[in-house]
Amino acid sequence: MPKLKTRKAVSKRFKISGTKKVIRRKGGQNHFNARESGNTTRSKRNDVQVRGKIAKNILIDIVQR
Repeated sequence: MPKLKTRKAVSKRFKISGTKKVIRRKGGQNHFNARESGNTTRSKRNDVQVRGKIAKNILIDIVQR
């Protein structure tokens, strides 16, 4: 039986840390950022951990496929 392919759309949007945490970027960073406060701009630079059932589904799509 051949290997299962990874879902490329998911693998481009999410990264897996060494301890199997699912990491994503915050949204809304492409344009219209000049109107936002400095605190908002700075907070968007940080990555966020995905939790719960969604994280499990993402791990299945990336790692086990």
